[in-house]
Amino acid sequence: MSLALASAPTARTAPSISAAPVRAIADGAPIARLAAPAAELASPAPRVRAVPEGTEARGFVLYVGIDEGKATEDGTTLHRIVEALRRLTAEVAPSAETYAAVALAPEGAGGRDVDVVRLALQDPAALAKQREAQGDVRDDSDRHPNGVIIDISRKRVLLDGEPAGLTYKEFELLQYLVLREGRTIDRHELIDSLWNADDEAPSERTIDVHVRRLRSKLAHYQDIVRTVRGLGYRFDRHADVSIRQASTPSPDVF
Repeated sequence: MSLALASAPTARTAPSISAAPVRAIADGAPIARLAAPAAELASPAPRVRAVPEGTEARGFVLYVGIDEGKATEDGTTLHRIVEALRRLTAEVAPSAETYAAVALAPEGAGGRDVDVVRLALQDPAALAKQREAQGDVRDDSDRHPNGVIIDISRKRVLLDGEPAGLTYKEFELLQYLVLREGRTIDRHELIDSLWNADDEAPSERTIDVHVRRLRSKLAHYQDIVRTVRGLGYRFDRHADVSIRQASTPSPDVF
């Protein structure tokens, strides 16, 4: 496993997915130094590189590559590392918010931990490098004439070649079911997994509304999301359903 910690100012804006992707790479300095000479503190902070004109840096992502075995050898756990980073952030920048996720990969998938987490968290540079390594083979999802394309890597769903127009939360719901194909997911699990503690938790009836809207947008393919009476919902793959994703599943919240 690998983990990533994202930090952003407390000024609350709409959902964490912005209209334009944020691309910011810190200048390579340490995350924070708890003590520094007064002259250094008085000097202007280094600007973040690769910020296009007309944009502003709103936070950063720190990719940490370490699996559970290595953490144990180091006498720690992934959870303790996350909490330590959160405490440091709160000490250095009390106004910042943090959000942590763990990148999951199939056992024995191999590769460097940090590369696994970058792919799982959809880092643009890592995805571009992967496509280059694969010879830039075009994804035939754009040419698929019929059926359903659930493209987890690109966060989109195509129905007979046309975008389904899912909202962010609708795609999250579908993705959660897809990554647990064949297993019935009850409503409580969906609420616990797809809504942050800071969000107002929906009721079970609200989950039913989200599923109903998702199905309506899936049109004549809506039966891929099945209701298991008295239990919850399940994703059933059909012959005309294609699922595309990077080498690792999307992350689950830590």
